[in-house]
Amino acid sequence: MITSLFDALPQAAERGEQETFEELLRRPDLRIERIVSTGQASPPGFWYSQPQGEWVLVVQGAAGLQLEDEAKERVLRAGDFINLPARTRHRVNWTSSDEPTLWLAVHYELPPDEGS
Repeated sequence: MITSLFDALPQAAERGEQETFEELLRRPDLRIERIVSTGQASPPGFWYSQPQGEWVLVVQGAAGLQLEDEAKERVLRAGDFINLPARTRHRVNWTSSDEPTLWLAVHYELPPDEGS
């Protein structure tokens, strides 16, 4: 079990091979996960549109987050957070490549098939 968001980074993340997602807590209407990015971005033309809301905090590093209905990307640095209501189309344009970007993501009001 992780006791610090900064400890025990997955080897794939430490080597910069892939973005990793680790569930820290799950309840019927809530899921909290640690995301570790090492230079990854959303594929060209891809937009996330999730059935649940997501509150996300950048704990370390930085990222460029683009919302479909906004012309300018939002640059998130350590300590910055954003709430993305369900079905908000968004993408990650970039994440830091010189240090891991650690995200804390809180997914809420999960649909019944995801919350069990």
